[in-house]
Order: sequence, then C-alpha cells, then structure tokens
Amino acid sequence: MKALKDLLFGVRIDEVAGSTQIQVSSVVLDSRRSEQDSLFVAVAGAQVDGHAFIDKAIELGARSVVCARIPEKLQPGVTYIAVPAPEVALGVIAAHFYDHPSKSVTLVGTTGTNGKTTTSSLLYALYSAMGYVTGLISTIEIRVGEERFPTMNTTPDALTIQRYLAMMRDRGATYCFMEVSSHGIAQHRIEGLVFAGAVFTNLTHDHLDYHHTFAEYRDTKKRLFDGLPAQAWALVNADDKNGLYMAQNTQAKVRTYALKSMADYRAQIVENHFTGLQLQLDGHEFWSPLVGAFNAYNLLAIYATAMQLGSKADEVLPALSQLGHVPGRFQSFRAPNGVTVVVDYAHTPDALENVLATIQAIRTKNEQLITVVGCGGDRDTTKRPIMAALASQGSDRTIFTSDNPRTEDPKTILEAMEAGVPADRTNRYLVIEDRFQAIKTAVAMAAPEDIILIAGKGHETYQEVKGVRTPFDDMAIAQSLLTPNQPTP
Repeated sequence: MKALKDLLFGVRIDEVAGSTQIQVSSVVLDSRRSEQDSLFVAVAGAQVDGHAFIDKAIELGARSVVCARIPEKLQPGVTYIAVPAPEVALGVIAAHFYDHPSKSVTLVGTTGTNGKTTTSSLLYALYSAMGYVTGLISTIEIRVGEERFPTMNTTPDALTIQRYLAMMRDRGATYCFMEVSSHGIAQHRIEGLVFAGAVFTNLTHDHLDYHHTFAEYRDTKKRLFDGLPAQAWALVNADDKNGLYMAQNTQAKVRTYALKSMADYRAQIVENHFTGLQLQLDGHEFWSPLVGAFNAYNLLAIYATAMQLGSKADEVLPALSQLGHVPGRFQSFRAPNGVTVVVDYAHTPDALENVLATIQAIRTKNEQLITVVGCGGDRDTTKRPIMAALASQGSDRTIFTSDNPRTEDPKTILEAMEAGVPADRTNRYLVIEDRFQAIKTAVAMAAPEDIILIAGKGHETYQEVKGVRTPFDDMAIAQSLLTPNQPTP
C-alpha cells in the first residue's frame, strides 16, 4: 500500500475533491483491473476515453481517481484529482508506486525509424551472453531475464513499463534495453523514467499519418534526448543528417558513431555476404552472421553502447560475433533447391530500399530477385506508391499483396501502390491480394539460385483483417512451400 499524497508528489494538480491521505493498493489504467483501494487514472486514448469508465472503476473498488476533469456527480468516499494531463501524471505516479525501478536498473533507450528492434534485442542478447541478468522492452517481446512476455506496442504504456522494470529490479537485473517509438514519446509513455543513455539510429519517412509532418516526427524523437539528465549519455548516428540535431539541446554527454563520417566510434565494411559481415570496427577485426550495411550500423551502435556502459572490447566483441538474427530482420534461409528466401520487417521506404540494396550488393546478377511486398492499412498512405516504386525498380519481379489491411479495403491499398510503378516496370509486377497465394506464386516463379524477398511483416505471426488477427507467418509459410514433406502452417 502507498499513500496517495506520496504518489502525487511532482504531479501538476488543478483541483482535488476528497482526501489525499488515503492508501492505494494498486494503480490501474484499465477500469476492469480495479480492485479495493485502487487508484484509477482516466486517460483519453485514440479509441477509448477512460473518463467514461470512472464509475465502473469505483464500482470495482477504486477509491481514488486521477482525471482531466472532475465529474459533476461525486461518489462518497472517493478522492478525485484533476490534472492538466492524466497521461503525464500516470508516468510519475507509476514510478512512485513501483519505487522508481529505472534508478536501480540501467535503462538504455533506442529510437529512430529503423534499427530499434535489432539494436535493442541484440544488446539484450549480448549482455545476457556476458552473464548479466538483463531486460528487454521491444516490438517483438518483453524479456525479464529468460522469461518472455508478449507486447502489443513498441513502447508499452507507462504503467506497464514501470511494472516490468520493477520485476527486472526484483529479479536482480543490471540492464534493460528498450525501444522508444515516436508514438510512445508523443503519448508520454516514457514519463517517470530515468535513462542512463539513449541511442539514435536514423530518421526516414514513416508515421506521417500520426505526426502529419516530418518535422513533427523528428522533433518528437528529439524529446527523448532533450529529457536526458546531465549524467546520462546520448549516442547518435553521425552519418544521418538528423543525428547531431537530436543531441542539440541535450544535457547528456554526446557521443557519435558512423561508417562514413568522422565519429567517436567508427566501422568499415570489409566483406558483405549472405553468410555475414566482416568489419573493421573501432580498430578491431570483427565477423558477424548479420548481413548488410544497415546491420553494420546496428552492430556499431551496439558496440558503442557497450563501451558507454563501461564494458571492455575484448569481452564484448567475442560475444557480439556469436549473436544471430533477430526474428524478421533480414532473416534468411536457403531451400534444398537452392532458392534463398529473405524475410524482413521493411515497412518504410528507407527500410525497403536498404534491404534491396543489401541484396543487390551480395547477389551475382545471374539469378532473379522476386519481391513480395504490401503496405499496412490505416497507416501513412503517402508511402504506398514510394514503396511500390522502390520494389519495382530494385527487383526483377514484384508481387504486390496484402500486409495487414486492418480496417481498410485491401484493393484500395494495392491501387495506391500500383500508382507508383514506373512506366518501364509495368510488365514486371503482379497484384495478388491474398498473401499466401502471393508467396506461393513467388515460390512457383523461382528457379534454383533465385532470391525471394518477403517484406513488410517480418516477425509478425498474424495478419489483421477487419480487426481480426489470424495466424500468418511469412517465414514458416515460405519454408513449408520450399521444403519437401513439411506441412503448411
């Protein structure tokens, strides 16, 4: 139990109705989780306004409510606290309730358009391999030591983050590596956290359906660095034109990494094959099973982060060289007939361009590259023709298909993609709405030694249509179609 008045310390308050001397048994964001003596925080989300569920929370036992406006009808024995922004208050309250776990666990946040998942996941794997109890908060999953938990958002809500950080602390975790999305920053999900450091990977066209302009998207990312304390560090990609901009106003110690520019940490690609990368990394020869220039950046960011955390190169490099692929990030396999399949989460123009460029740099040009790609529904529509143009120009054959249509008509999405196909490539693509049939067609088209790129969904094991998620795994389907006697998932 915690005293309500202690949980409110540091929260901007407009009005209080009732006593703040009462005790709080739990903090809840979902009214259905309320129990005796809960504090319910009513947040207005994109789909649901928590203020509509205040009475439900009280009915289930909540005795205090944080809200943007105090209801006209007050329930006896309940304390109401009106605040300017409940979503901001939630982070502060959650940090107090769980005794500020980010002050005990070294928390490193990674933000950027591409590379967040790979960088965070491999940092988790690296420090786990070096013997530390480590946590991970990512698009793919949450990890507390070896235990896995599912996640719905790249950056969970503030209450969930604090709960898992507290679990990490209580289980002896030393580090936690966390993806920080622009949505998470904009929606104040990182309020109440104390970051030891933050990493910026890159910034390209994405999420303009939410942020409206590139400048708004960029400046939202920048808020992570603006909020770093003076004792923290900021590690930014100097090869990205937005890298130094991110660190412009930070109090933290700024460090840079790059493949092309002068930087504190540098690497050079020596060899690049489907089997992996050889790098000259900060003066060390280094081999990794990861592939492509974008992974060279990820590996360099991971190495630089480890150095900022005080680890030694002779401990880090051997462990780093043993780390394999992150699910759905340039994940590849070679079929018995010699066809190579690459599955990648590339769902932005820049990510798709990087994956295609990586394949083009490795391939012999004696084989054909067949790309299967779609665009998600209810998301940034402006990137659809751009994605289609890139896929068409970078592939020998292209199949446009459904990604996660969500609530949109797949035909509308595909028509927008077709509009981007260059005139000289109109006889080099197919449109097959059904994603399974699209992959099956690519497999049927592929001759021995050809390459099939399946882009857009990566690690996801579902497809969302009209609000319903059904099982769908690009890699599992491709493997079943290309491997004799393997059942279709």
